[in-house]
Amino acid sequence: MLFFDIHPEIAQAETLPGEAYRSTGLHEQLVELVLARSWQFFGNAEALKEPGQAIPWDFLPGSVQEPLLMTRGLDQQLHCLSNVCTHRGSLLLQAPGKSRFLRCPYHNRCFELNGRFRSMPGFEDLNHFPSERDHLPHLPLEAWHGLLFAALNPVLPFADWIDPVQARLGWVPWQDFVYSPAHSQDFELAANWMLYIDNYLEGFHIPYVHPGLAQVLDGDNYEVTPLPWGVLQIGFSSDPAVPTFDLPSYHPDAGSGVAAYYFWLFPNLMLNLYPWGLSVNIVLPQAVDRTLVRYQTYIWKPELRGQGAGADPAQVEREDQQIVQRVQQGIQSRLYKRGRYSPSQEKGVHHFHRLLAQVLHG
Repeated sequence: MLFFDIHPEIAQAETLPGEAYRSTGLHEQLVELVLARSWQFFGNAEALKEPGQAIPWDFLPGSVQEPLLMTRGLDQQLHCLSNVCTHRGSLLLQAPGKSRFLRCPYHNRCFELNGRFRSMPGFEDLNHFPSERDHLPHLPLEAWHGLLFAALNPVLPFADWIDPVQARLGWVPWQDFVYSPAHSQDFELAANWMLYIDNYLEGFHIPYVHPGLAQVLDGDNYEVTPLPWGVLQIGFSSDPAVPTFDLPSYHPDAGSGVAAYYFWLFPNLMLNLYPWGLSVNIVLPQAVDRTLVRYQTYIWKPELRGQGAGADPAQVEREDQQIVQRVQQGIQSRLYKRGRYSPSQEKGVHHFHRLLAQVLHG
């Protein structure tokens, strides 16, 4: 494994080595030791409104690629299960469905919607059957304001991961947010996924890469706060024409003109809250040099769409892709080794690299 050390003091630290972004071996280690042990965003619980519904879902498609099932039992309980039959390994579902139980199409093994073995022909005289391993593995599943998150073997408790978001955004009426398929899309880029995260975690590049966004946000008033398992960035605006949040009087940011909250949660989730609603970005590594970014949009105040810091997320995404792909080309250089961090501008990038080293190397 490629070993890298990130000094805890940003003024003394060096960035990830160029090799970290191009090493196939390290990419495979990151998949198993970081991504496979993470919390991942499934979507809105509204997708599973009715008892008996089941939705197949791949955990991190393109990297971990673990086939899972989300189900709502007849008792209204939600479950995250393996989508692989415990008999001979067939996939159970390949499309969403609704039934009183789950049935394998190969040999008719059946399971309850909570994953418990139900029945199977030809196994009547088998000793010690069914055993625990004949049930579908049941995986960690958490709900946060109607959004669902699942894990295989998480490196940290869900509360440790999400609580900083709740502390800052607990005032938001999440029940009023509506998923918008028309404003949700996937973007592909020819770059390592960590370069995309690096770019997201600093506003240093905004004046140079995002001219439209730079006109909206105050360049001299941009906060970056490392969290235990994430980073919070806050964009402010003093322009009265730019929509900002009407925050409760008790909120720490009340009256400060917040135009956007940008939360990154380790390792690959971004929650971007604007006065019009929420943009969820899921960064899906596809290879050491390919990444898929999945945008899911939830609209709160449609009359504010097209205004302010979140006026045109697709344009900002295109600008980010261009610069990240440019870095991907440069990082192939044999002559590039390691850079340094700006203590005032790149605290978020430094924190990301520290977390990577912590999970990888202990």
